[in-house]
Amino acid sequence: MSIEKMTEQEIREGVLKEFEKLAAIPRPSGHEKGVSDFLKGYLAELGFSVTQDSVNNIIADVTATKGSEGAPRTVLQGHMDMVCVAAPGVTYHPMTDPIRLKRTKEYLMAEGTSLGADDGIGVAEAIFMAKNSESHGPLRLIFTVDEERGMEGAIHLAPEALKDVTYLINCDSENYDELTVGSAGSVDLAFRRELKRTSVTLPKVYELSVKGLKGGHSGERIGDGRGNAIKALASALRSLQEKGQVELISFEGGTARNAIPSSSKAVFATDLSEAEIQSMLKEEETRFLAKHGNAETGIDFLLEEREAEGEAIIPGDTMRLLRLVGLLHSGTYAMSTVIPGLVETSANLGLLTMEGDMAEVAFFPRSSIDGKVDDFRRYAKDVADLTGFELQVGTQSPGWKENKSSRLAKIMTEVFEQQNGMPMKVASIHAGLECGWHLRKNPGLDMVSIGVTTQDIHSPKERLLLKTIAPQVRLIDETLRRIAAEKA
Repeated sequence: MSIEKMTEQEIREGVLKEFEKLAAIPRPSGHEKGVSDFLKGYLAELGFSVTQDSVNNIIADVTATKGSEGAPRTVLQGHMDMVCVAAPGVTYHPMTDPIRLKRTKEYLMAEGTSLGADDGIGVAEAIFMAKNSESHGPLRLIFTVDEERGMEGAIHLAPEALKDVTYLINCDSENYDELTVGSAGSVDLAFRRELKRTSVTLPKVYELSVKGLKGGHSGERIGDGRGNAIKALASALRSLQEKGQVELISFEGGTARNAIPSSSKAVFATDLSEAEIQSMLKEEETRFLAKHGNAETGIDFLLEEREAEGEAIIPGDTMRLLRLVGLLHSGTYAMSTVIPGLVETSANLGLLTMEGDMAEVAFFPRSSIDGKVDDFRRYAKDVADLTGFELQVGTQSPGWKENKSSRLAKIMTEVFEQQNGMPMKVASIHAGLECGWHLRKNPGLDMVSIGVTTQDIHSPKERLLLKTIAPQVRLIDETLRRIAAEKA
């Protein structure tokens, strides 16, 4: 049956059937071999010509429908990896555990973990389209790896996969009624230092946790002014140092470099009484809400006495770590002067980890202006030098600037309005997309990004609005139908 004749329920259930296959396969960023092998075999069984490249990207060619062989080639593209996070208290092993789906009348969610609709639902839609679209020109599916961690799949995708392509529809956006036509560039930065330790000498040991913050995607939600749990905890520790002696034993927080940290915890020894600590924490809560009260409903500082365990970080290294966290900007840095309401430049202090004596802090600047990403990279080098940390610089991803004469954008906005009775929003976003790398491989690409509506991605609250699946599929189907009528 053609998509045109399917009911909304038939489309929705068909796409979700494809998504369930992906949800059953563990696929954290950097560990996509299993899902890549599955896609390779599955798409080959469907009769498509499939290539699995050296980094496990999947490229599958779908023959044009009869009479449309001369139409321009179109790519449907998504990424197969996901951000794997669990709610506090939920046992979840990203390398081995499937995503446990649960469903309400309105939403698809996961039981206590991130859902992986970013971008599993984009991959599922593309497969559904390739199986069911009855009018399309030469079609190519490209499913990349490691988008969430470093865009390694897009970086290493062979230019040949894109050189004969006219149109590319990236299926990795988050609102079904929004057409994305531009995105931010970024760079992965990591500060590392081996910490020296000594014996604990102070009488009381406590664990201090920060919980109750909203967190969220560091591109989509950074402009909300949400609090950062790592910085909030570092501030509390600095305040404790001003009132008494503190020996830091451990400090960790965050779930991913591109997620705003919603929780953190530290273990420390001190000569302060519990009453003195609690009094200081009330002051910290007041200070935090004064800065973030419009974006956060509250912050929980949880204090629990612990048995002495392990050695303390020496005072000099403790101060270096707390100064690093304090110096790093986390949040909106500048708003766009061209597009009202769009964050132009931001940075996210996303992770602080300690493995043995090695501390690592993940820092992730973004900007729609590549030169400002350069500025943040240099700023990070200065901060590293000042605090005695080693700076590791990852690959800098390019931004994607809007193509004002995009024919694909014109087709899709026209189709959306005809199908839904309302205009489609057209916008650039502050989040990063693989489109900037695709444009480097083929500067002539006509690209857009679309997606079903998903909320609270990169968090255990991630959910997919079910009613947006069918409109999205119909939009792609009719767009492919119109492209099929063109001549390459």
